[in-house]
Amino acid sequence: MKLGLVMGTGGAKVEIDMDLVREAEDLGFDSVWTSEAWGSDAISTASWILARTSKIKVGTGIIQMSARTPAMAAMTAMTLQQLSGNRFILGIGPSGPQVIEGWHGEAYGRPLTRTREYIEIIRKILARESPLTHDGYHYHIPNTGAGTTGLGKPLKSVLHGDPSLKIITGTIAPAGVRVSAEIADGMIPVFMNPDRFDVFEAALNEGFAKAGGGKSLDNFAITPFCAVNLNDDEQAARQPVRENLALYIGGMGARDKNFYNDYAKRLGHEGAAVEIQDHFLSGRRAEAQAAVPNELIDQVSLSGPAGKITERLQDWKAAAKQKKVDSLLARASNSAELRVLAKAVL
Repeated sequence: MKLGLVMGTGGAKVEIDMDLVREAEDLGFDSVWTSEAWGSDAISTASWILARTSKIKVGTGIIQMSARTPAMAAMTAMTLQQLSGNRFILGIGPSGPQVIEGWHGEAYGRPLTRTREYIEIIRKILARESPLTHDGYHYHIPNTGAGTTGLGKPLKSVLHGDPSLKIITGTIAPAGVRVSAEIADGMIPVFMNPDRFDVFEAALNEGFAKAGGGKSLDNFAITPFCAVNLNDDEQAARQPVRENLALYIGGMGARDKNFYNDYAKRLGHEGAAVEIQDHFLSGRRAEAQAAVPNELIDQVSLSGPAGKITERLQDWKAAAKQKKVDSLLARASNSAELRVLAKAVL
């Protein structure tokens, strides 16, 4: 199993712990990942890290598709791929309607259709087999619609991209997993229980079958985020995960459209998911956090003493042997956590 390091989305000030990144690189971590929400962006931070490292891959986990045209995403990816010596991984995702419509001012539309079109356009640009054209639901290239000059023409990228560039999608819902398995090179679950691969299996197999060509787990990477909190006090170690899960399961979406709440239910925590959301949407944040089961925290994170983390990593490694996990992308914050992971895995 490979290891990756996940950097945070940042707060009021952009800060990247390059000492931690370099230590991960020295320890043999395979990748480091940047993110974006509605503050710092993932591309600038990925560029910064690529420029100051030499071996480790850097991926975006994820860029919000509606924030950039697919051509802009392709231009950025090709540029970073060449400048870094093929160390860039393009991670994309639809985000959610609250962010896309409330922050970017774009219609959320059909996220799976957007994902299909986005990847198709990027692949065409990378292949350079012909000038770019596309006539879809979200994107029309060249655009000849209302308000245009009519002067647009199909273009071929001046820069020669690498068609082998890896494109990963952020997804957890069955429909998104199917699309990812069909057209992408891998997927990033926001969290995962390595013992419950069954929540993805049917959708993955359907996507692989639709893709054809022998596509399978042999050539598709599942790279989940996993919170890591090293602390001899188990309750203290669980607390950051508890707060994060309460936010995602309870508040990242409307009551009837919260992908993370649905995912928690599929993982076997239906009652807790309902209770967490009820509390969170009623403004009872403390009660929402208290409703997050310790069992769920321990299933999807590595929280507690070094011995407990090392023991749980054996389940992750077992899943990796069956190709159910390619890389564990650790949300770690200090060198002690990196060393525990590296000692147990690498």
